[in-house]
Amino acid sequence: MINFNGQSETGEIHSVLMKSPGKAWFGQGYTNQQWEKLNYPGKPNFEKALQEFNQLATIVESHVTKVFYLPEDDQTNLDSIYVHDPVLITSSGAILCNMRKKERKNEPAVVGDYLENLGIPILGTIKPPGLLEGGDVVWFDDQSVAVGVGYRTNKDGIAQLRELTKDLVKEIIEVPLPHWNGPDECLHLTSMVSPVDKDLAVVYSKMTVVPFRNLLLEKGFKLIEVPDSEYNNFGSNVLTLGPRKCVMIAGNPIIRAALEKEGALVYEYPGKDITVKGGGGPTCLTRPLYRKEN
Repeated sequence: MINFNGQSETGEIHSVLMKSPGKAWFGQGYTNQQWEKLNYPGKPNFEKALQEFNQLATIVESHVTKVFYLPEDDQTNLDSIYVHDPVLITSSGAILCNMRKKERKNEPAVVGDYLENLGIPILGTIKPPGLLEGGDVVWFDDQSVAVGVGYRTNKDGIAQLRELTKDLVKEIIEVPLPHWNGPDECLHLTSMVSPVDKDLAVVYSKMTVVPFRNLLLEKGFKLIEVPDSEYNNFGSNVLTLGPRKCVMIAGNPIIRAALEKEGALVYEYPGKDITVKGGGGPTCLTRPLYRKEN
């Protein structure tokens, strides 16, 4: 039995789930067959992606006590390395999401089986027509959470989340998401906001609806604004290992400087193939299982 509670974005991570491309992509041949079907913006180089993942994993392993790696399976595909999306972790167990992308429908059950083997119970499952993805869920604290409403998460899914967490959470805030480039592009709430402490967040305001941006300010967040050039390099998707201790893809000097000015410790990994071409930043590549609230 392990400790579990993921109702935080900024508490220190004590255990986390990851999955290597080596267990999901298998090699360049399989990657070549799949990337266009999965609507990736570019064809990843398998060896480079593996090297990039290993550099990210080294950073995570140096700060997190327990790092669990999902094994190979025959039910998922390249997308399964983005372990943040198919499951939520609450103080009472895991909630298995329901993914909009048909190629990802099997991921929640596969992750759920692994978590149960670790000793994390399944609190519930989001069922059709409800849709809910982990990338649309951003915790302010263990009693308050924002959930993006868009192509990946719908109101039915949020209604089921409310019911499952009625004894755990006081406030679920629905945040409308923009159309952006349409339903086939992966746009989550974490595509535009990443809390790095209880009072500091990285935000791409151009994509953020005014009421939600105002809410961040009302809750006391100082906002680090993401420039257009660095949004395109996944600069707004930042993994927080602990208060003001974070990981981001290399190549975003403006955001990094702004974070360091606020006293944040910033680690970088190269992510051209695993993040930019695959469409998932460091938050997407990790699912914290236990965060100790700061």
